[in-house]
Amino acid sequence: MVLTQDLNLPSEEELTVPEVNVSSAVLRAASFHLGKYCENVNNEFMLCRSEYPNDPRKCLAEGQIVTSCSLEFFRALKNSCRSEFEAYAQCVDKSSSNFSFAPCRKTQAVYDGCMIEKMGLERPYYGYFSEAKIHDTKRPKPPPPEDQVFPDASPGLPEDYPRSHAKYGGRHIFE
Repeated sequence: MVLTQDLNLPSEEELTVPEVNVSSAVLRAASFHLGKYCENVNNEFMLCRSEYPNDPRKCLAEGQIVTSCSLEFFRALKNSCRSEFEAYAQCVDKSSSNFSFAPCRKTQAVYDGCMIEKMGLERPYYGYFSEAKIHDTKRPKPPPPEDQVFPDASPGLPEDYPRSHAKYGGRHIFE
């Protein structure tokens, strides 16, 4: 990609957001409930990214909203089901080398029960996030891409231009 003077890059303040500073095991343990909690804002962000595949700058605001939703989820989780979640995340982290859920079904059941009781979030069934869904948005539809028109490289030869015979033949094979 060629950069020119009229390219607007976002400022440092626009790019600086608080990060979700948790480990892989914690993200994996919270993934189902986090995905359900932030489903709308995440779908909005992914829709924006699919509408502007070559310009991520247009979706910075939506990305910041996704990050703030994740932080909000972990704060709510900390206030309501911290001990149950920590036991579950610890089990996911320590019980297998690939963060498998299978050895942790008992602590998962306790954590899921707490999430339903205190936060009203039911664990989505397996395959929920891979289903096709329709997402309504308030953002305007992006304009269609402009057709690129390139001038001809050469105007071509006139029909009455004298042509010589091909040196090795084969000029009229495909005609």
